[in-house]
Amino acid sequence: MKALVSSRDSALSLPVRRSNFSGISTVDAVMVEERAASFGKRSIKTSAKLAGLKMAVSMCDLTTLEGKDTPGKVAYLCRKALQPAEAKYNVPSCAAVCVYPNMVRYARKFLGDISPVKIAAVATGFPSGQYPLRTKLEEVRRTVAAGADEIDMVIDRCAFLSGDHARMFDEIAATKEACGPTHLKVILETGELVTYDNVRIASEIAMQAGGDFIKTSTGKVNPAATMPVTLVMLEAIRDYFFATGIRIGMKPAGGIRTSKQALAYLVMVKETLGDDWLTPELFRFGASTLVNDVLMQIAKAADGSYQSADYFSLS
Repeated sequence: MKALVSSRDSALSLPVRRSNFSGISTVDAVMVEERAASFGKRSIKTSAKLAGLKMAVSMCDLTTLEGKDTPGKVAYLCRKALQPAEAKYNVPSCAAVCVYPNMVRYARKFLGDISPVKIAAVATGFPSGQYPLRTKLEEVRRTVAAGADEIDMVIDRCAFLSGDHARMFDEIAATKEACGPTHLKVILETGELVTYDNVRIASEIAMQAGGDFIKTSTGKVNPAATMPVTLVMLEAIRDYFFATGIRIGMKPAGGIRTSKQALAYLVMVKETLGDDWLTPELFRFGASTLVNDVLMQIAKAADGSYQSADYFSLS
């Protein structure tokens, strides 16, 4: 993830600080929802649509976060991430596989040390975040040692919603330190933050505390990712970039199931942040069920007819 590394390295002279976030402007909910809705009305056709669909595949994190996960299931997920479709369709690899910490070593064994597919792991008491900080940090260190390329942490929503923003900041900063060079995605669990203002404030805290990505959801709470919430987070990323020169990544996760939705998200990213963010290094989809719908659309564009969903392995 060179873009993120170079951006942060170039700004090392900027102090990391626990800011007072009470002065942040309120989010205009009407404008956010109207603008977010407009992105789904764009018409994208032929070659541009096909390019967008392949780009969406390259940005997907294939995920399995179930109690019945096994080494075999993780290996199967890794295989699909490496080659999502038949070679004739010229589809890129997915960005990452996302697993529980104790499954990281199996993913690493399958993918090896050099792979286009990253290994992400949820940590810090996923999905609740209701664990002592010492336990969270130990989990992060063990997961990094097992071979994770990325850590997806969950914020302490209790601390945030009770107004203890400093505690949330300190936990993210400590987690980032425990990650070392491993990239950190900060999951806000926006479905529990209630308001757009809260989403905006939590995004600011996560970025200032050292998160390399901000992520909407765990996928365990409804609502998960929505376009208005994602737009609020993208605008926070834009403003943070203007203020610091640091590029922060974005990952909407949960509830994105169709290629049409994926293309609308890509339009939103392009028009809010620009082409620099249209890369797996700075934008991801946390949506395993999305991949097959996108692959069906790619096959139709290539073959002229839809294939049955049965022709695509379940992820």
